[in-house]
Amino acid sequence: MKYVISLGLVALTALLVMFPNPTPSVSEEFNLDPKPIADDQSIVLEKKTILMHIPIDNKLPWAFVEGKVVNPAEGYPVIIQIYKDGKPVHFAQTDVNEDGSYEYRFRVRNVDGDQVINIFQGDYTVKIFKTVYAMPHTSI
Repeated sequence: MKYVISLGLVALTALLVMFPNPTPSVSEEFNLDPKPIADDQSIVLEKKTILMHIPIDNKLPWAFVEGKVVNPAEGYPVIIQIYKDGKPVHFAQTDVNEDGSYEYRFRVRNVDGDQVINIFQGDYTVKIFKTVYAMPHTSI
């Protein structure tokens, strides 16, 4: 069972990352200027926006958002916001690992006997917020 789930996650990643789409902006990402969140401007909030496509004929149950935070501010999670047609559909937060990596898994399809519910289908905008130190920082 673990092998099937792992295989499904790998296949879903390939679909999310490499699924061809006629829109040229599918793989573009937009990094906005960091916004200070500390009075001394030592900690800033970075925002990254990507596009996600879940095909209509998707057979896989899970999707995930993963990445790496360079110079993460200690104690701050990564915030993930998913929108369809400008309307919010799913918000989440996930912890940053010691190596700066993060991953958030979410269900895109539910199967219960003969009943199949596609929770996500089509094109989505994913906003990822990362809290980082403005200058390189080392833990003591």
